[in-house]
Amino acid sequence: MAKTDHYYGLILAGGRGTRFWPKSRKKSAKQVLSFFGERTLIQQTVDRLRAVLPPERIWIITNDHLRDTIAKQLPEVPKKQIIAEPAQRNTAPAIGLIAQILHRQDPDAVMGVFPADHVIEKNSRYVRLVKPAFKAAAEGKIAVLGVQPRWAETGYGYIEFPSGVTAGETVPVPVRSFREKPDLETAKEYVAAGNFYWNAGMFFWRADVVLGSLREHLPYTAATLESLPAFGSAKFKSALATKFLECESISIDYAVLEKATNIVGIPADEFGWNDVGTWNAVYELGARGIYSNVSRGEVIAELATGNYVDVPGKLVALLGVENLVVVETPDALLIADRNRSQQVSDIVKALEKMKREELL
Repeated sequence: MAKTDHYYGLILAGGRGTRFWPKSRKKSAKQVLSFFGERTLIQQTVDRLRAVLPPERIWIITNDHLRDTIAKQLPEVPKKQIIAEPAQRNTAPAIGLIAQILHRQDPDAVMGVFPADHVIEKNSRYVRLVKPAFKAAAEGKIAVLGVQPRWAETGYGYIEFPSGVTAGETVPVPVRSFREKPDLETAKEYVAAGNFYWNAGMFFWRADVVLGSLREHLPYTAATLESLPAFGSAKFKSALATKFLECESISIDYAVLEKATNIVGIPADEFGWNDVGTWNAVYELGARGIYSNVSRGEVIAELATGNYVDVPGKLVALLGVENLVVVETPDALLIADRNRSQQVSDIVKALEKMKREELL
């Protein structure tokens, strides 16, 4: 087989997207919703990877609430490769599970890990960055994709590259360190330095390399995953239901990336990346209408600016309001200050305390 025939993609699709309530629910989370065009975020993820990976070499890890929906949205991905984790255990066990399956099936397997819910506007440029990351991983390195920061963001972790690194360089360069989400002053220093890039959560490695790293840095979880019977066997599903619960709940960043030494990175230039973390991000990416309003549906705006409206099936009239998010579903209506859209998840927490399961 050609070397690229050993390339596989893992799409992480287990999140709930609580900042997108009331649209995002347990059974219709952010990644299976469409915010831009007809295709959902996870469909767009598979679409843009086609230039590197055929759908039959895509694996998806999600949860029981979303598995059937994802399978319907992505009939081109083999259904057996859409796996529901029995419980949320963060990214290290999820990645370790798929690495274990792939390594048993293909000892030369090389994995790319991709979030299911990001927007990338410049697909051809993105593919030019992904290909050398896969190549570096095939050679035994751990490769990451860094996004050149556009502002001093405190909500992302940062990748430190060597000083003088050039954005858009497609030859991987050594990664000096990973930095946790900083305070605002530190974030400003990172941006000014020019060699700190956002960590976009896209990683590349041979399956045996990440499994070796897990054995070194997370030995109990590694041993637990290694004890699983063969994927597809009669005992696999029941064993996974119990064994996965025993895994430590920890991110791959903490478990492996902050400790490994063989890490290189691609310092990406602009390729239209956005993690679409809030309704405000949807507004920023949307097509601005009159008075800088963004809407999905019919809106009349009088002395109203900077609003985002998603109210299907009815006319929305805005009068004298600014910077609002207005989102309606059949059973709920959200009206929020657009600049407070990070706090929409607090509403979900309140609903959980009220045990309003029908709204979750």
